[in-house]
Amino acid sequence: MALLELTDVVVRYGKIEALRGISVSVEEGEIVTLIGANGAGKTTTLKTISGLRPVTRGTVTFDGENIVGIPAHRLVQMGICQAPEGRGIFPGMTVAENLDMGAYGRRGAPAASEFERVYNLFPRLAERRKQSGGTLSGGEQQMLSIGRALMARPKVLLLDEPSMGLAPQLVAQIFSIISEINAQGITILLVEQNAAQALKRADRAYVLETGAVVKAAAAADLLNDESVRNAYLGGNIEE
Repeated sequence: MALLELTDVVVRYGKIEALRGISVSVEEGEIVTLIGANGAGKTTTLKTISGLRPVTRGTVTFDGENIVGIPAHRLVQMGICQAPEGRGIFPGMTVAENLDMGAYGRRGAPAASEFERVYNLFPRLAERRKQSGGTLSGGEQQMLSIGRALMARPKVLLLDEPSMGLAPQLVAQIFSIISEINAQGITILLVEQNAAQALKRADRAYVLETGAVVKAAAAADLLNDESVRNAYLGGNIEE
């Protein structure tokens, strides 16, 4: 049984069907990526899993339980945590305070070891732990967004465009850290415009077009799929 599974999920924005009966599964321990053009439904899929968009039809199952209709804050407590597109940090709070907010829904204060785990993954955050989030660079804010999500002890981590707006050397660093997080036992569902990097890191992948899944395969197979290369990789995989 998959850790996370969407079955025939339909989501509407008014009269517009943003998701048109998609089915996606994520096994425990995997990195699964969703790729597709802007407006394909990738972010809507993550928001639906997180309880931020109502499901019109279909089921979303997590750890064997249908979670449709469960409030977003409860889903975080159950182990579904998201680092959103645009980072969404608290700019007036320090790095340490932002991380502390990631553990807000849990009982008791987070242990020092949990902060250290994040600081070990992101040494730059350790150096800036007393600095306001709004003064960080874009790459540092992305690290903080992911670190804050990790503070909630996720079973599955949803990452929405973690490389957006970053310099190439930072993109490589972020993806390396994503692999390291996964190696620590955290399942990851990744939405990413940099399809080449995403497919190189993922176990499996889904291609979304206008709210529907049009391809689903092992990531390595899609990386070598001519139609995927032409549509999302500029005809090559040297990215």
